[in-house]
Amino acid sequence: MSRTVIGGKLYRMGRWEPDARGRMQEAALELFGERGYARTTAAEVAERAGVTERTFFRHFPDKREVLFANDDLRDRLAATVAADEGASPVEAVAAGLDVVAGVLQDRREVAVRRARIIAAHAELQERELKKLASWSTALEHVLRGRGLAGPDAMLLAEVSVAVFRVAYARWLEEGTGRGLVATVRETLADLGDLFDHAVQGLHNHSPGSHEGRHPPG
Repeated sequence: MSRTVIGGKLYRMGRWEPDARGRMQEAALELFGERGYARTTAAEVAERAGVTERTFFRHFPDKREVLFANDDLRDRLAATVAADEGASPVEAVAAGLDVVAGVLQDRREVAVRRARIIAAHAELQERELKKLASWSTALEHVLRGRGLAGPDAMLLAEVSVAVFRVAYARWLEEGTGRGLVATVRETLADLGDLFDHAVQGLHNHSPGSHEGRHPPG
């Protein structure tokens, strides 16, 4: 039985070990950071994690997916929005973003390492955008189920995921110790302020908005 060390902890490779998925994700982050994403193989990740390569591929279709195995977060977002029937669609989405942010905000150190790896590879950036698009699709489906009209459901879903993406980037960059939940809420408030200014600007420049301000020539 072989042994491996991940994050300073010793593991023994056997037929079954608890939290194999989590260990493989941590091992991948370590190896991608040490050797680079392109120079790391799935077999090497499996070896570092103390599992077989076959076990690796039971959990992930390829080494890239180790960084994007977060469908549970998308599902939590959709489930929260669907369950909060007494709230308005906007309030339900805000509650869903709170839930997702609450899960992630204790993982900042891991999130920063992950973000650095993704930022260095166009292939991974593209995959990140596709994953976020799946969040928008799931959210739109739930909002339609709540009775929101199609175009409105699409708009709210796309904007909400964009808000989360911006808030997540802020949270990673600032390093102030402020939680992701607070950052998401602040970003939502910033968006509301921008919309208020935009609507006011449209009103001020709309036809007839200056009627009565100047005497006829």
